[in-house]
Amino acid sequence: MNWGRKKAIVFTFKRGIHPNEQKQFTENVPINTLLPPAGCDIVFPLLMHMGATCQPLVERGQKVLLGEKIGDSDAKISAPVHSSVSGTVKDIRPHLTIAGTIVNSIVIENDGEFVEHECIKPRENYEDLTREEILKIIREAGIVGLGGAGFPTHVKLSPPPDKKIHTVIVNGCECEPYLTTDNRIMIEESARIVAGLKIILKVIQTARGIIAIEDNKPEAIVHLKEYCANIPDIKVAVVRTKYPQGCEKQLVAAITRKEVPSGGIPIDVGCLVHNVDTVIAIHRSIVRGRPLMRKVVTLTGGAIRNPGNYKMRIGTLLSDLVEMSGGFKSNPAKIVVGGPMMGTAIFDTDVPIVKTTEGVIFMTEEESFIPPERNCIRCGHCVECCPSGLIPTELNADILKEDGEAFVRHSGLDCIECGSCSYICPAKRRLSQAIRTIRRVELAKLKAGAR
Repeated sequence: MNWGRKKAIVFTFKRGIHPNEQKQFTENVPINTLLPPAGCDIVFPLLMHMGATCQPLVERGQKVLLGEKIGDSDAKISAPVHSSVSGTVKDIRPHLTIAGTIVNSIVIENDGEFVEHECIKPRENYEDLTREEILKIIREAGIVGLGGAGFPTHVKLSPPPDKKIHTVIVNGCECEPYLTTDNRIMIEESARIVAGLKIILKVIQTARGIIAIEDNKPEAIVHLKEYCANIPDIKVAVVRTKYPQGCEKQLVAAITRKEVPSGGIPIDVGCLVHNVDTVIAIHRSIVRGRPLMRKVVTLTGGAIRNPGNYKMRIGTLLSDLVEMSGGFKSNPAKIVVGGPMMGTAIFDTDVPIVKTTEGVIFMTEEESFIPPERNCIRCGHCVECCPSGLIPTELNADILKEDGEAFVRHSGLDCIECGSCSYICPAKRRLSQAIRTIRRVELAKLKAGAR
């Protein structure tokens, strides 16, 4: 890749759409810290990541400190859970999560003092750490992909020996409508992103680093280019604003022009992709000795009184966050966790913010309105926009016939569930929703060996 060209290169991928961004609520709102008050319950699901559920390391009635490890697993693919407050373990019980699942969770009554555990201590000599020491610290800090997938970061940074990594991409695209936390993080914490990427490149010594930012984030681009100016192995790549630019496969294709194979992942083409906040969490764990305890979340939509980007403690109940931020100005007609394209609607706000929570949208009746579904008119718009190159109408036909084998044969498992087909459809066919349901079933069969 020629980084010496004077004319700016704008990268992109094939197909995709341009949904209404709806970022005006919060894109210019600086990150504001919200601390849970004393006496409130902080709930820690023991599964906030992809992989094995953690086992509790504490008991009811036990005093815990901020940063103390309260859950862990011996499984290779897992990540420990740490208390984000100091207080007393009130209960260990199944609890509803923000993803709509019931997970065994540790409930801690916050004492409001935020007394830190002795494990939290800055490292003055972190540049002397070995690759293995860095990976161990990242693992013990409980860091996972903070862009939504939640894959344990220490595992991601340990690719098999036959997978040579040449490019580490820091994903600053944030292409989902409404969400703006990554943009604010890039503006406000640019130096830490670059410093965190340098730590990653010490682990993956064969790679160069690329920070990918969509061209609708000019302030973030300027900030990060300034901090990267004199670092030969780290550059900023400006990518065209288009959805779903932030999905791993599409971002890899845009930056490297390499296609991740069907059923494959970025390491198959020599790439690793990390969210900007994940990179900052790595820096925080290595330099400041702090495990993953906080999350920056966009609270937005027409129904909330004070839309903004809020830094909050993991485990804080959404209902408490709404109250701390100023409450509702009208009753929300729909509450969506994540972006409106790939997010999930929830019915209860007594659910905790977890490691992978990026935003919550509190929609008015007008914002949440979806026209009724009509018959397909064979326009082909869904085929033209599908970033995975699929034929959604064909997959929908397989679904209507309840033919799972045909769905798999027509590459339905390659769907990234971005929702582009449903968004662009003039007949408002629920294509993405139907595909998502059957895809879950077929993936479960594949995992069980039934396919």
